[in-house]
Amino acid sequence: MIGKSELLEAIAGKNRGLLATTAQKQAILAAIARLEDRNPTPRPVEAADLLDGDWRLLYTTSRGILGIDQVPLLKLGQVYQCIRMGDAQLYNIAELYGLPLLEGLVSVGARFQPVSDRRVNVIFERSIIGLQRLLDYQSPAQFIAAIAAGKSLRAIDTNITNRDQQGWLDITYLDPDLRIGRGNEGSVFVLTKGS
Repeated sequence: MIGKSELLEAIAGKNRGLLATTAQKQAILAAIARLEDRNPTPRPVEAADLLDGDWRLLYTTSRGILGIDQVPLLKLGQVYQCIRMGDAQLYNIAELYGLPLLEGLVSVGARFQPVSDRRVNVIFERSIIGLQRLLDYQSPAQFIAAIAAGKSLRAIDTNITNRDQQGWLDITYLDPDLRIGRGNEGSVFVLTKGS
């Protein structure tokens, strides 16, 4: 599909948006809009088989995610959004690196509720911040399995009770290996399925 390859080419080498110039960001947003107009899945929230799984972030305009890279001595590694349709749960996981042996991890767990054929409300419930070594972190799937099993974590593990920690996400494009979403803060997310 021309639109899809055009978008992937536009975001290549932009380090999830950290390296994109203003002109490149505008071109990328235009390519995203063109692809959204050709969404092959008109009711993405109902496409559980396509949505379920571990999605790796390719590009975003989210200041919250890109701002992690501004923390002294740390650099943003891979970022994942892992969707578990059967449990109506999602996990945002950001890998951090910088100082040897001090690779970090920031994770937020949330519950989601479908409210239309393309929108879900997101209620953030849990935040986990720690060192990958102490968490025995190997992959997003392994980490989520440890959380689901109730494994005790050597990390800053906090329940989020603030009702302000809610939002929504529109899924504006979905195929077997690419997903585009738009969040309540005006951010755009482009993700690919798998690692």
